[in-house]
Amino acid sequence: MIRENLEFVENNIKKACEKSGRSRDEVTLIAVSKTKPVSDIREAMACGITVFGENKVQEIREKTEIIKEPLSWHMIGHLQANKVKYLPGVACMIHSVDNKKLADEIEKQCAKHDIKMDVLIEVNMAKEDTKFGLSPEEVTDFVREISTLPHLNIRGLMTIAPYTENAESNRVYFKGLRELKDSINSLNIPGVNMDTLSMGMTGDYEVAIEEGATFVRVGTGIFGERDYSKKA
Repeated sequence: MIRENLEFVENNIKKACEKSGRSRDEVTLIAVSKTKPVSDIREAMACGITVFGENKVQEIREKTEIIKEPLSWHMIGHLQANKVKYLPGVACMIHSVDNKKLADEIEKQCAKHDIKMDVLIEVNMAKEDTKFGLSPEEVTDFVREISTLPHLNIRGLMTIAPYTENAESNRVYFKGLRELKDSINSLNIPGVNMDTLSMGMTGDYEVAIEEGATFVRVGTGIFGERDYSKKA
């Protein structure tokens, strides 16, 4: 099933790139493996997937203890400051930075390891009460505020668009995130040159690609529905 699903997703990514005049190389597929067992990850690896996303620090820790192959692990879920210490040297990017306390803790822990962490600023484009992330109006000042932290590499922006049966309805949020990234880049903030947009999931990744996504986060579309009653 996973192989067939990946072929379907890959075909859709290629079509979306062609439709928007983009190169396939501009888009990275993140296979979101939260709640899924190591056996599923290995099946995806056998299909050539090397980039995986997890929502919980504990799952990244458990899975990387078992899977020793050189993969790129992305922390894409809400992150508490007290869990940051487990990520340097494990996660290659954190997608969900949305407050100064968290940014300061990433700086502190990465300084201990003398590494720089690629981070994305999480933006709540639709201003949903149930979602984390900064409002679009807060992002520029926040980027300025944390741009001086030497162990953070601010790569771009991330958003989780509303759940919808009509992917087209999320285009406005994806377009808005791209425009926000471009606006911040035009300010030439020292040390900030954002090249990454993490947006689009199983239900809307094609529209996200058309609007400039460089990372799409696909879980259910690859691994099938999740059973949250079971531990990974």
